[in-house]
Amino acid sequence: MESVIQLIAVYAIPLIFAITLHEAAHGYVARMFGDTTAEQAGRISLNPIRHIDPIGTLLVPAVILLTSTMLGAGGLLFGWAKPVPVDFGRLRSPKRDMLWVAAAGPASNLLMAIGWAIAIKIMIAAGVNERFFISMGIAGVQVNLTLMALNLLPIPPLDGGRIVFSLLPHRLAWQYAKIEPYGMVILLVLLITGVLSTLLSPLLAIGDVVIRLFL
Repeated sequence: MESVIQLIAVYAIPLIFAITLHEAAHGYVARMFGDTTAEQAGRISLNPIRHIDPIGTLLVPAVILLTSTMLGAGGLLFGWAKPVPVDFGRLRSPKRDMLWVAAAGPASNLLMAIGWAIAIKIMIAAGVNERFFISMGIAGVQVNLTLMALNLLPIPPLDGGRIVFSLLPHRLAWQYAKIEPYGMVILLVLLITGVLSTLLSPLLAIGDVVIRLFL
C-alpha cells in the first residue's frame, strides 16, 4: 500500500502540471490568433482546478498507472482534461491558425519535459540525493513526453488530427474531419489492443533524443 501511495505522489504533480499547461497553451495561442473564447471562460489559467476532469485527469490515469505497474507493464498513462473551448471560426484564418493552436499543447509538453530534465541535472549537480525528487523529475519527463506523443497522433479530435486537418486541402480536410466522432473510440481500441504503444514509440524516441541533449 505504501508503494502505491508513493507512486501516486511521484506522478501527481507532474501530471497535473502537464495537463494544466497543455490546456492553457491552447487557449493562449488561440487568443494570439484572434479567438478569446478560452479567455472569456477563464481557461487561460495556471490554476489546475479550471482544467481538471475528475474522471479523465484523476481516476482513469490513476487506475491505468496502478494496473499497468502491478502487471509489470511499466507506468502507462492515459487520461484527459476538460477541453479548452476554442471557436475556430473566430480565428483570423481558421484553417491555417488551427495548426498553431493545436500544436501549442504538445509543444508545451515538450518544453516541460525539457524543464524536468534540466531540474534533474541541477539536482544531481547540487548533490541532491533524495530519491523522491529525482523520481518526480523522471516522472515529469515521462508524463510530458507521453502526453506529447499521444496528442500528436493524427486522430481527430487529438491535436495531431487538428494539425493534419489544417495541412490537408479543403475537400480532403472535411472528409478527414468526419472521423472525429469516432476518434476516442479508435484511441481506446488502440490502447486495449496494445497497438497504441507501438504507434507512440517513434514519437517517444524523438522526444527522448531531444531530452538527452539537455542531460
